[in-house]
Amino acid sequence: MDKYTKDDRLYDAICDDYRLLNVISRFGMHLGFGEKTIEEVCGESGIDCDTFLAVLNLTKSGVVPHWQQPKLSLRTLGEYLQNSHAYFLDFLLPSIRRKLVEALGGFTNNDMAFLIIKFYDEFCLEVRTHMERENKEVFPYVDALMQGKKIRPITIEISLMHRTPIEKKLSELKNVMIKYYDGNANDNLLNSILYDIFLFEEDLVCHCMVETRLFLGEIKRLEEEHKDNYFSEELKREESQELLSEREKEVIRCVVKGMANKEVADRLFISINTVTTHRRNIARKLDIHSTSALTIYAIANKLLDIEEIRDERIVSL
Repeated sequence: MDKYTKDDRLYDAICDDYRLLNVISRFGMHLGFGEKTIEEVCGESGIDCDTFLAVLNLTKSGVVPHWQQPKLSLRTLGEYLQNSHAYFLDFLLPSIRRKLVEALGGFTNNDMAFLIIKFYDEFCLEVRTHMERENKEVFPYVDALMQGKKIRPITIEISLMHRTPIEKKLSELKNVMIKYYDGNANDNLLNSILYDIFLFEEDLVCHCMVETRLFLGEIKRLEEEHKDNYFSEELKREESQELLSEREKEVIRCVVKGMANKEVADRLFISINTVTTHRRNIARKLDIHSTSALTIYAIANKLLDIEEIRDERIVSL
């Protein structure tokens, strides 16, 4: 089958490409669909058929036919990607590690085995960090965008996972295991692990393509439709104030009253180094680098009243 269409039987598509088993599970579909077409199964599962077909064809050939690229369901793509994250982090990566430990045996007395496990754990941490960042930043942003909320735009391309660094790490892991591991191991299990890693690499490539070629495109389309919902200048000021900690606000009050760092430290019972750190963080968060501008910001955002500044400076005189 060159391209899947809504009239193809889902059974035939899976027999044509076994990788689609992972795809249907991440869409929340279950086996036992008999002779039903892709359109029928999507309808019963409440899945947008165009979006499902786009992912199927991207997984199979790395491209999506132009005639299958109408407006896709951003919500469906988001749920698919989050289910993929759960599969990788909660099932596949821990499963490979358990098999790896079993295959290499007692690695506490085997330096090479220990290093391989350590390398694998570092790789898993990198994948987990990136996927959890997506879960925390990208998906809530998309949800807010779909709900028409006032939002701060983020750079999606930076937040999404990119293939090259991950592929390089996996390639290094495979090289070490295939070329250099020469110790006691269960060969059948070790070969099975390598096979799992090759499949994981292929799966991860498809995952990244769905993110960058489908999900990202739909986000850009929605951003353009809702560009008026980005923060106004007033909302930006409110947000910047929310980003400040209470201690940072206290430091601002002291600074705009004309206190030197030592005076601020004495007033707040903190070290001068801590005051310096707070001031550096305030400048970074607000993009304000002068006391005069900080004074205007503090008054505009009601961190203190202008009379407080006058009174403090009169007393100091």
